[in-house]
Amino acid sequence: MGPIRLLADNFTPPSRTPWGGEDIYRLYKRGLVSAEWEHRPLGESWEVSVEPSFPSRAESNRRLLSEIVGDAPRHWIGGAAGERRGQPTLLIKLLNSAQDLSLQVHPDFTDANLAPYESGKEEGWIILNAAPNAGIYVGFRDRVTRHEVESCLATGGPLNELMNFVPVRAGEAFLITPGTPHAVGAGITLIEPQALVPGRHGVTYRFWDWNRRYDANGVLDDSGHPRPLHVQRSIDVTRWDAGRGDEFVDSVRCRPSVISDGPLRRECAISASSFFTERWLGRGTGTFTSESFGAVTCVKGSVRIETDSGSVELAAGRSGVVPAAAGVVHVEADGEAYFTREVVGGS
Repeated sequence: MGPIRLLADNFTPPSRTPWGGEDIYRLYKRGLVSAEWEHRPLGESWEVSVEPSFPSRAESNRRLLSEIVGDAPRHWIGGAAGERRGQPTLLIKLLNSAQDLSLQVHPDFTDANLAPYESGKEEGWIILNAAPNAGIYVGFRDRVTRHEVESCLATGGPLNELMNFVPVRAGEAFLITPGTPHAVGAGITLIEPQALVPGRHGVTYRFWDWNRRYDANGVLDDSGHPRPLHVQRSIDVTRWDAGRGDEFVDSVRCRPSVISDGPLRRECAISASSFFTERWLGRGTGTFTSESFGAVTCVKGSVRIETDSGSVELAAGRSGVVPAAAGVVHVEADGEAYFTREVVGGS
């Protein structure tokens, strides 16, 4: 079995992502999905997912990706990892923020307090578009202590004043490891590769949500209800031994490195313990050997993926998956796309 193109409309409802904007539809999904999304807040598109909350489906037959992989795990995931896990660890999202997200943190994969159906997260952010002065919150400022954070939260914030605010622009990338306090600021569109324990729900703990209140549809409403917070768990899973200030920001910033240059440029955008994400830029061809489960998301132009077992074409706003057993993979691209593969032996 060769590469598979996935359905393009795996969206979170506005009530779940009330901070969402309109850029996912406007920039990537127009013409691919129902026009009803044109003026609705759309925070996340789960492009490649076997996570039970929002699982991906194949475009050709609408079968769940998890079912397809489960029929042939060695083929899709590769060797011993396929037998051991049965499903891939990757989750790929497009995210757009019209408002600041909550200030949050993810637990580690090995956290003993997670329920059997829960998973920690490792994730990356690759900025696709950013409004003027837009930025992210990541880590705490110089000399901020756990006690200061606890005291701030006990009085209702503002927690953002204790965190590093980092202006961003298109092309920049950041690695958010478990235990790192973080939030995407307003006015940003990004692609977010993640790693989860297969078959489990990824866990996010919220420190603080700007003291906002919402109605049942996720619309800001001073007479509504706040989103649930997880203050103690957030504090408990934070890596307090991590750095602070500019030193910490520098440690999570990813610097691109060239894999191959030419008409089609391949760059390493993020290298994490669980996944590796490449950026493909330009118009040209390339070849690589598939060694693990991989996911491709096209954000500009088009990309064609061809293997001995089949091929798939992806226009902007479309995603597909490539099996570990694909062997030699030929790429023909014109624009911008992102290829994320599992790291063999990763989480």
